[in-house]
Amino acid sequence: MERLWYGRAPAWQRALATLVLGPASLVYGSVIAARNALFDAGLLRVHRIEGLQVVSVGNVVVGGSGKTPLVIFLSQWALATGHRVAVLSRGYGRVGRKPLDFDSTALPETHLCGDEPRLIARRAPGARLFVDADRVAAAHRALAAGYTVAVLDDGFQHRRLGRDADIVIDLPEASTAALPWGPGREFSAGKRRATAVWNGQGADDPRGRLVVTGVRGVDGRLVTLAGRPVIALTGIARPERFLATLAGLGAQLVGVERFPDHHRFSAKELERVGAHASRHQALVVTTEKDKERLPPDFDVAVVETALEVSGGLETLARAVGWPSACAPRPSMEKGPP
Repeated sequence: MERLWYGRAPAWQRALATLVLGPASLVYGSVIAARNALFDAGLLRVHRIEGLQVVSVGNVVVGGSGKTPLVIFLSQWALATGHRVAVLSRGYGRVGRKPLDFDSTALPETHLCGDEPRLIARRAPGARLFVDADRVAAAHRALAAGYTVAVLDDGFQHRRLGRDADIVIDLPEASTAALPWGPGREFSAGKRRATAVWNGQGADDPRGRLVVTGVRGVDGRLVTLAGRPVIALTGIARPERFLATLAGLGAQLVGVERFPDHHRFSAKELERVGAHASRHQALVVTTEKDKERLPPDFDVAVVETALEVSGGLETLARAVGWPSACAPRPSMEKGPP
């Protein structure tokens, strides 16, 4: 399906998908458009939380688009301006539905809260995570606890909670068709609701990229990957970008252990990964999000990244109402030679 969605499928598959999936895509997109129209007309209720600025980060496609790094960036920015910051997340992939709230000083087990909330709490110390399928209820709890800004993770289609700014991530390489013919959660015209489009096509749209700030071993020390045999361990959507990052760091990629997004690794799977690395005398390397689902003593290096804004920062500052001078800037660390 991803080959189809991102233009890598052969012509005959695209033609067949048009016939088979096109009608279903039209129905799905039309239903979502009708729902949005009901919210726009005020026929479905939008809950506005007075006293709490809500900034939503989302997209119009399924799969990995870089929402979590942008949530971290905005959380760090709001903290730097002096706000008390809450992050509202549904905790995708977690076990159970009990509402949780926590910060970096007391991280729950990953299976209880989800990998992304743990990573956000770790990378934005000072912010508090409110994990709840009911984001309206979570926002009310955040306000009652004295928080002034709420960053709504993956919130573009979550219309029940009113927001002061909608930051939408654009993926120009993706098909514009709605599910299942394309990756769209709604028709691409939905982007017109956005306050700002991250990596959009407009000259003033905010844009940026993930940059590597360091690679850290299980002992916490920085390491270098240049010329080193590496096994990539991934359980994320669209891992191709991570593999390209490893290549850019000069790693010798001798194997890839690929798992589904948010996969919970079993002891048997990790034993196999370790044996694979031993055969090649290679270092296992993973992403920050995957590390949240790994045992703390598993021998793995982690590629640490940060979001770097390369343009349109003032557009983003106007959207959220925070001074651009307080926006975070990546600090690069280098491993041993």
